[in-house]
Amino acid sequence: MTPDDKRTLNHLLDALDGAGEGENVSVQDILDKIGERSIMPAVLVVSILLVSPLSGIPGMPTLSAIILWLLVGQALAGRKHLWLPGFLSRRRVGRGKLQAAVRWLRRPAGWFDRHSHPRLRILALNPLRQVALLMCMVIPVSWPFLELVPFFTSFGAGAVALLAFGLVTRDGYFLIAGYLVSLGMLYAVLTLVQAAT
Repeated sequence: MTPDDKRTLNHLLDALDGAGEGENVSVQDILDKIGERSIMPAVLVVSILLVSPLSGIPGMPTLSAIILWLLVGQALAGRKHLWLPGFLSRRRVGRGKLQAAVRWLRRPAGWFDRHSHPRLRILALNPLRQVALLMCMVIPVSWPFLELVPFFTSFGAGAVALLAFGLVTRDGYFLIAGYLVSLGMLYAVLTLVQAAT
């Protein structure tokens, strides 16, 4: 993949389709296909996969949250090469489930690709870029605790995906959309906490 390819969702989905060999695909297979110098595209891939039906696999939201914390933490630290510990990079998902998720994501990915271009670039540049990255770390914090709440992690992953896509494409409109969805998620979390007390 060329650097420009990594700026479109469909090229990232193409990479997912071709990742690994055999019946199962590891996290490392996916990262190898995307490229070790592609931290934000990797964040985008993890978040869009969690928007798909893969979010229904037990443990997937928690695993994704841990991976996102590590990846975004590296982006905040200014690392150029992404890294994950072996116990995470060796985790596998069935190829059939991954391909089904990719097929499910194709149509929305096409819409996003057609409607994105650099706008309000200041929102994607430092110091505001750091704000977006911090949001990408904060949003997954609740996923391990609310994993069993239907669709909750998918909406949270959608917010992270919008923020990551906005950073990758330098499109401030998608960053704003990510912030708005994040506010909606915060309201939902506060409502759940209030109802439980």
